[in-house]
Amino acid sequence: MSTEAKNIWQHNAINGWNLVWLISIPMSIVIVIEMLQTGISSGEEISHMIGYAVRFAVPILYVVVVAAALPVLFPGAFSTWCLRNRKYIGFGFAVAMAWQGAFIFMMSNYFREYYFEDIYLFRNELEGSTGYIFLAAMVVTSFQLGRKYLNPTQWKLLHRSAIYFLWAYAFSVYWWQVSGYYGTAPQMYHYVFYVAGFLAFALRIAAWGKKRLQKLKNEMPESSIPMTSRMLGGTMVALGLLLSVTAHQWQAPVSAFLTTPAWSATLESWLPYWPFEPWIALFLIGVGTYFLSTPKANMLSQRLSEEPASELG
Repeated sequence: MSTEAKNIWQHNAINGWNLVWLISIPMSIVIVIEMLQTGISSGEEISHMIGYAVRFAVPILYVVVVAAALPVLFPGAFSTWCLRNRKYIGFGFAVAMAWQGAFIFMMSNYFREYYFEDIYLFRNELEGSTGYIFLAAMVVTSFQLGRKYLNPTQWKLLHRSAIYFLWAYAFSVYWWQVSGYYGTAPQMYHYVFYVAGFLAFALRIAAWGKKRLQKLKNEMPESSIPMTSRMLGGTMVALGLLLSVTAHQWQAPVSAFLTTPAWSATLESWLPYWPFEPWIALFLIGVGTYFLSTPKANMLSQRLSEEPASELG
């Protein structure tokens, strides 16, 4: 990449707090225009605005999710920019969610009958409320005033757990849409947000696998991945990819099977995301990546035998 192109990604206008305003102000203007055109005098109109605000929040969230993986997989000025500004992109996501939160507040307080008859579901309420709690905790601890109460390990655990939970909520919504669960034809943006959410996490898995291989190469240059592990890992990754594009064919029977036990059906009513159908494909890809980046057992034994006894104790 040319020096001029690199300098573009370092320009003050698209870095730091300027990026927050660059994301938030146009987005807020568009949301206000839509609100004025649609109206907010009925439950149906507020419901539309809740979904409309989410369409801005979701792609921003996906960028935050994939930001750490991009420099590992695609080193360059753009991926470095994404990682450097991940916090500020996250603030843009928080602004979009604040708009959604405002519309949810209006719905639950001024159109309660419509809300509880047509929208409310305890499981969704639990997932959404937990997501907002996580989001608030992330925002507060992104500033020194809140961060000082957490040690580095706690801070990392909080932010990683929060971003995974928020991604899971957004991704699962669109997975259920494209899988045909709701019985209505998915719209184009449902497919776009599903694919984008899948790729965001799949790239994180790929980056994790690449870092495992790099670490293995640095620590054990003569090591190799056994053919059986390669075949098993490749098969699982391929199966995960296949399942990711055929959810509409297997969702119904798999969900029915997983909720056949009474205890499982009960958990489905109140445990967020249970029984985790949207992530079966990504789980297989993750396990497959593990096998594709794990050396022979005798290599691991040799490495341990060569380490000083003091480090093993």
